[in-house]
Amino acid sequence: MTPPPEQSDSRSGARTGERIAKLLARAGIASRREVERMIAEGRVKLNDVVLTTPATVLESLKGVTVDDKPVAAAEAARLFRFHKPSGLITAERDPAGRPTIYAALGNALPPGTPRLMPVGRLDFNTEGLLLMTNDGELKRAMELPASGIPRTYRARTYGNISQAQLEELVDGVTIEGIHYGKIDANMERKTGRNQWIELTLTEGKNREVRRVLEHLGLEVSRLLRTAYGPFSLGDIPRGAADEVRPIDVERFRESMPGFARNEAHDPASKKPTAPPRRGSFRPEGPERKRSGAPSRPNDGPAKRKAPRR
Repeated sequence: MTPPPEQSDSRSGARTGERIAKLLARAGIASRREVERMIAEGRVKLNDVVLTTPATVLESLKGVTVDDKPVAAAEAARLFRFHKPSGLITAERDPAGRPTIYAALGNALPPGTPRLMPVGRLDFNTEGLLLMTNDGELKRAMELPASGIPRTYRARTYGNISQAQLEELVDGVTIEGIHYGKIDANMERKTGRNQWIELTLTEGKNREVRRVLEHLGLEVSRLLRTAYGPFSLGDIPRGAADEVRPIDVERFRESMPGFARNEAHDPASKKPTAPPRRGSFRPEGPERKRSGAPSRPNDGPAKRKAPRR
């Protein structure tokens, strides 16, 4: 039985390779946090020896098993756009027995698609764009608030609200002791006390959009995410999915802080860059809408935003 490499904190001294938690996340086993939990539970082995710390540094996944199953080499990062319908849980399973996104994805994805993980979450009653990836490191980087990746939502609401009130959200708001950062909110159209509001934020805290709108005295009857960073929902039908071109995924990775080409083998390539802004990255290929018009699912065209004064 071959002993595992020294299981010490890799920050002490020079090293080659990367931490096993990062390698397994990149291989699509799970997110880095979930991998660390698997290691703590004794489910990860190297050459039949149980690993006890995620700080173990390896050059490859050769000899690594999870639940006694060999781990395949990491594939290139892949990213899919999925139009999540309302009424699905963003999880692999639900103790209450409610349907999950994976039930719908089984029919939406082509055969042979690797295990995918959701980038962030959408609530049970929230619909719209949900990005899915096989790369745990990419997932983690896109979810971190520090990455500053904007998420855009459209909300159908009922109640009294003005554009001036919405613009106050640019300074953030604190609700029941929880502070929500800057939100760019604009009235799309208004009919009586009914209105469609577009909101762009970068934190993505749990139920953030609903809580902020309810704090303003509005009832939310429909909520959909239309964009996550540079990736838009477009005209993907509910329950359907498509894949972002590999070259576009790589360009996006390179635009993010800490994600440079071949960074695993070239630490000097990790150059800090500004987080991508919505619209700063334009995917090419069939997934990009040729018309350039934003998606308005099932509610007709929205009026153009009035210029701010």
